[in-house]
Amino acid sequence: MSNQVWKFHNDVDTDQIIASQYLLLPDIEAMKQYTFESLDPSFAGKVHAGDLVVAGENFGCGSSREQAPSVLKALGIQAVIAKSFARIFYRNAINIGLPVIVCKDLYDHVEDGSHAKLDLSAGTVTVGDKTFSCTKLPEYMQNILSAGGLIASLNKEEA
Repeated sequence: MSNQVWKFHNDVDTDQIIASQYLLLPDIEAMKQYTFESLDPSFAGKVHAGDLVVAGENFGCGSSREQAPSVLKALGIQAVIAKSFARIFYRNAINIGLPVIVCKDLYDHVEDGSHAKLDLSAGTVTVGDKTFSCTKLPEYMQNILSAGGLIASLNKEEA
């Protein structure tokens, strides 16, 4: 089964993912309805669990707010696939258990609203009859994601 693609441009910053005025809300559940509000005000109402965010270069630039990957995960985004990521966003996403995949060629071959299938363990994304190779996450990072994030992974190791 393939999942819907939500395509965004280069340099999507954390304020475009979740604007700073919503950080005052009590929790991620309350914040998630405002995800990508400045880019697509109805995004949170249209996205479905398992959908994919595809973006260009430098996704997640700006501040180091952990709420940016957290609202994407709370909406059920399966993964963010981009040409490149801001380093702190990438790390925060892994820490909270949101897969972030570097795939240089996908962006130019997929449209907003099309469908794609991500195979995280193989490091591939398939759109129609084309399969794109992505940066395959090392096993330790896949284990962190499988556990639901860094804290969950560390707690699992202690048990």
